[in-house]
Amino acid sequence: MVDAPGTVKNSAQDYAQRLGILSGQTVQEVGWDEDCDSSISEGIEEVLGEELLDEDTDEICDAVILWWREDDGDLVDGLVDAVRPLAENGRIWLLTPGAGKPGTLETGLIAESAQLAGLVQTKSDRFGDWQGSCLVQRGTTKK
Repeated sequence: MVDAPGTVKNSAQDYAQRLGILSGQTVQEVGWDEDCDSSISEGIEEVLGEELLDEDTDEICDAVILWWREDDGDLVDGLVDAVRPLAENGRIWLLTPGAGKPGTLETGLIAESAQLAGLVQTKSDRFGDWQGSCLVQRGTTKK
């Protein structure tokens, strides 16, 4: 069966919608590499109408997309760094390889690291081969 025209576009926009990304927001992307799913980034950029900010930005961001794998270092440090450009009510979407994929994180590591970084997980979702965890600063209401 062949997908109808526009199906890829719709699924890319679906990623942005599921991540809660809206036109006019400022979004930073950290940790992108060749193993990442570019359709997620492209879907966000399509909704924003501009490219994602890189990790060297000093702009305040509504959301940070943080790609993380087991061998990327200390997750607490990565989360603390990701909080720095975050707006008061902003959120971090931590994208990690799904279960059974190379680079998968140990069970419980996300919750423990988030807590140590002053964050709480509000929801999670599956994005292809990647697992997404939405993290907000403690005391922030869910968006």
